[in-house]
Amino acid sequence: MQQILGNLGIESTNAGGFCGEWVGRGEKIDSISPINGKSIATVTQVTSDEYDRIAARAHEAFLKWRDVPAPVRGETVRRLGLALREHKADLGALVTLEMGKIRAEGEGEVQEMVDICDFSVGLSRQLYGLTIQSERPGHRMFEQWHPLGVVGVISAFNFPVAVWSWNAAIAAVCGDAVLWKPSSLTPLTAIACTKIAERVCRATGADPAIFSLVVGRGSTVGEKLLHDRRIPLVSATGSCEMGYRVGEIVGKRLGRTILELGGNNAIIVTPDADMKLAIRAILFGSVGTAGQRCTTTRRIIVHDSVRDQLVEKLVTAYKQINIGDPLEPETLMGPLVDTDTVEIMMTALDTIKQQGGEILCGGEKLEGNKYPGGCYVTPCIADIRNESPIVQEETFAPILYIIPYKTIDDAIAMHNDVPQGLSSAIFTRNLLEAEQFLSGRGSDCGIANVNIGTSGAEIGGAFGGEKETGGGRESGSDAWKAYMRRQTNTINYSTELPLAQGIKFGD
Repeated sequence: MQQILGNLGIESTNAGGFCGEWVGRGEKIDSISPINGKSIATVTQVTSDEYDRIAARAHEAFLKWRDVPAPVRGETVRRLGLALREHKADLGALVTLEMGKIRAEGEGEVQEMVDICDFSVGLSRQLYGLTIQSERPGHRMFEQWHPLGVVGVISAFNFPVAVWSWNAAIAAVCGDAVLWKPSSLTPLTAIACTKIAERVCRATGADPAIFSLVVGRGSTVGEKLLHDRRIPLVSATGSCEMGYRVGEIVGKRLGRTILELGGNNAIIVTPDADMKLAIRAILFGSVGTAGQRCTTTRRIIVHDSVRDQLVEKLVTAYKQINIGDPLEPETLMGPLVDTDTVEIMMTALDTIKQQGGEILCGGEKLEGNKYPGGCYVTPCIADIRNESPIVQEETFAPILYIIPYKTIDDAIAMHNDVPQGLSSAIFTRNLLEAEQFLSGRGSDCGIANVNIGTSGAEIGGAFGGEKETGGGRESGSDAWKAYMRRQTNTINYSTELPLAQGIKFGD
């Protein structure tokens, strides 16, 4: 572990603020590994005054960065991608140490960072506007996209590095600076990423403050960020409750938000499904990252005729999952992120029973010599009605609900009958069912898949969802437009001054 930390520049005590220089005089926090309950390192959080200093420097950096040609900005992001490739193993291992996901997933998250940097480099030469036909003779009308400002990024513990990169790489080529507030559960990965970005910026001549960092309490630093008029856009990933708070505060000052919030993702399994394929997708979707992905599969809506077959195969598969140290290659499921999350899961299991549900397998705490001090549980499968209040919520833990259906219309209705709308899937070889699921009267989620699961989205598509998931989009497609300001321009190259809509005003 010490070698990994050393390679990433993580010391025993680390400053939690960066604005071209490292600062932090506030309260100290320990980063506790969920693997064994031990401290990895200490972080000194930023104070309220230090936040103001960092935000001011980020804005100052933006004012210079916006004048740099976009392809030149892309070169800094290209070099960032190369640096992340170089540190993939160490950074992926730190994600595992600090958050608890298995090492393959930790390295996969770093690969997402590399991929979005590659995407953004190409994007730096493709920030296209449009030429629009003017109704007035001798006039040319067109639109441009300009840099927006400082982008506030609030990230969650479950993807402690990838979510920052989805925002930071795109914002950087768009000409914006980024002010990152990471989860206090995973501050070391944020510090490591910022150190990598700092070295790249110094090598390319960019102001390192375009990638600024504030580790601090949500009640102080977080609130200041939300109210800060120097930050025209806040991109926030987290719970629906957090999203309501972010939307309210930023909306009051007429700022923009990109909200990527809770998911309550379902897979419909039809009688025409490839059952072997469905089982594999459900297993990864429900157990991957110990059920702590926003795209985790939480509900299986299965046809009555194949319900028993599916449950039998799933229970057998769940009992074979190797749970333990996520740094070991044979482990398929590591710990939950902290003891509070374990207790939230245990409370949810009691609620399931109180609401008429039945635990079909799993749901135990794992303790003893094999799990000393860690936050380990067995993943759970429960039989319960879709309308049960506990099913309508997102419990951020490996709990999978089994819900039977009779007709495809019933299945889609149940699928959509939750407040959240992030990711969804159907397993079927029936073309009519597949097309209905993807139609306007099908899934109401931002992501809808056929014969693949709910988890593991590619960076090339815009990522996000509807309803209480927040409506925001990050990563690929045209999500870059949220990080820029659109400007419509008209040039009159005639000697006349005709008005639009044929209006006559004087001679």
